[in-house]
Amino acid sequence: MLKSPYVLEFLDLPASSSLQESDLEQAIIDNLQAFLLELGKGFSFVARQKHIRFDDDDFYIDLVFYNFILKCFLLIDLKIGKLTHQDVGQMDGYVRLFEDRFKVPGDNPTIGLILCSDKSEAVAKYSVLNEGRQIFASKYLNYLPSEAALKQEIEKDRRLIEAAAEERAADESDERENLL
Repeated sequence: MLKSPYVLEFLDLPASSSLQESDLEQAIIDNLQAFLLELGKGFSFVARQKHIRFDDDDFYIDLVFYNFILKCFLLIDLKIGKLTHQDVGQMDGYVRLFEDRFKVPGDNPTIGLILCSDKSEAVAKYSVLNEGRQIFASKYLNYLPSEAALKQEIEKDRRLIEAAAEERAADESDERENLL
């Protein structure tokens, strides 16, 4: 269901360092139909800056969607810049609070998506993002990459998949040897 990267070229955002999260959020709202198509099938818009109060603190979830196919909420936190541990912890808290307050019986677990301009693989590896929970980070691009950049990304992904397959095969071989 989730992908990375999301190509947000249709937002026509400036490529300047002055871009704020609120600018990105407003551009998404202004182009909501195109953004829903970029998310995929079954999504509907629920809320913007969803307010949650907890222990005398106020929290605001940037965007909330619901997927009628998956029967779950999708919380999106927009980040300009590199993914941090604080971003992951913040989303973990949002998902837990949202589950407690808004999820109804029959819904599947809420999904949290941190949409950032630079996804840190180290942060993703050493955080709850790597624990199989319903929290993910995806990179967004303001433009469709060049053909050369796409080929490079495909080659990188191919190498990662091959390395993971080799590692699984080695683990399975070790397990078979241990059984003998």
